[in-house]
Parts: sequence; C-alpha cells; structure tokens
Amino acid sequence: MSLKEETISKATLTRKTVIAFVCFFLFVFAGVFSWKWLHRQPEQAGALKPLRKVLNFNEKLFSGFVSDQHLTKTFSPASAAPRVRVNGDAGLSGSVDTANYKLQVVRKPGDTLSISMEEIKALPKTELVFDFKCIEGWSQVTHWGGVSFREFAKKYNLDWQVHQKYTGLQTPDNGYYVGIDNKSMLHPQTMLCYEMNGKPLPLNQGFPLRLIIPVKYGIKHLKRIGTIFFSDSKPRDYWYERGYDYFSGL
Repeated sequence: MSLKEETISKATLTRKTVIAFVCFFLFVFAGVFSWKWLHRQPEQAGALKPLRKVLNFNEKLFSGFVSDQHLTKTFSPASAAPRVRVNGDAGLSGSVDTANYKLQVVRKPGDTLSISMEEIKALPKTELVFDFKCIEGWSQVTHWGGVSFREFAKKYNLDWQVHQKYTGLQTPDNGYYVGIDNKSMLHPQTMLCYEMNGKPLPLNQGFPLRLIIPVKYGIKHLKRIGTIFFSDSKPRDYWYERGYDYFSGL
C-alpha cells in the first residue's frame, strides 16, 4: 500500500509561516507587557500585590485541609538523620541564660505566665520522627521530643486563647517571629520541643525550646521560643513580611 503524499503549495506554506511568526511575536509581546505591568504594581506585605492576592487565595483554599485526620507520615527513630541540617539562624543571637530561662505565655494584656523548663518537662513527653521540609528545597527525616502543644494549652487553661484565630511566637531577642493559624497549632503532632535525637536541643537548633509543627514548612518552626501570645488578627511573621506565604502549609 502506497502512502498518500500531501502536496503543500508555496502560498499555503508562506501563509502558515507568517501566521506562526505573528503568533510568536504576539506571545512575546504579551509576556513582556505582563512582566512590566506586574512590576509596576505596588507591594503588599513584601510581595507584589497580584502575587499576594494569589498567596492569600491559596491560604484560604489549603487551610481547609488542616484536621486531626490528616497526619504527617512518621518513621522509626532508626530512620532519623544523626546530623540534622539547620534551616536558618535568625533570632538566635546572644547566649542563653539556662538557669533563668522561662517561657512567657501572654494570656491577655497584663496577664503573663512565666513557665520554667522543669515545668514543661514535667508534662507528658511525646516523640515524633518525620520528614522536615525546608522552603530551600531540601527535606530530612528528623527525631524530636517534647510536649504536645495541645496538652500544654490544656494544662495552662488556654482554652479561650486558642479559640482565637492565631498564635504568635517570637524569640527572646525579637529577631524572629511567626504567626500560625490555631487549627495548625492544635494539630495533634504540633509540639513544644526540647530534645533532638534523644538529647537536649543544640544551640543552633533552638535550645532550650523550639516549635515543631509538621504541617508547615521549616520557616514556621520557630527556634528558641521566648514569648507566645494569641490574637484574632494575624500576628507579625518574619517571612511573610519578606514576600512569602503566611500559611506555609504542607
């Protein structure tokens, strides 16, 4: 069986070529125009306003997936990395006065709890081995120990506080701060962490106390917690102010 050959006239070939070039230049023009238009837009919270609108839409969409039934995959302690990567050191300036360290929990203006590490360690301990994910593009299976934030809130009668929309956390030097939706803070795997690989946290991992919140990227896992407070409006967030997603969920 012979193949039927289709003959294209010179006029048809010329017309198709012209159309292809016109479409190409239109796409290039549209791309350049859109790029210039985008960069003429005002900034909103560190990001160009149209991009911030997209991030806010994503937050509304994906926040609906946070629930007690959606748990992060866990691993055996033997799977944990012996040498844990550090995802930033903002807020870790200065030394730590271990003897006098107390976690400050602001229940309301003028009502602040000062809680020692001994009191925190007296609460039921929980351990978690999970795949820690960083916005820089790497992940690592890591082993953490501490107290469930949900249990911590129950112990210190923070029911009214956690029924607000957000929790804010900041380092003692105020160099790093995050705001987190309380659906995520009360997730059963969120913890106030004081151990890594069965030993006290190293200084560069947030000694003496840090946040571990597996439903979020690493930028939300604040190291060296100084103060915790609660709000119905979004608390300040270090990376949100620099153009990142406030929700930062997985």
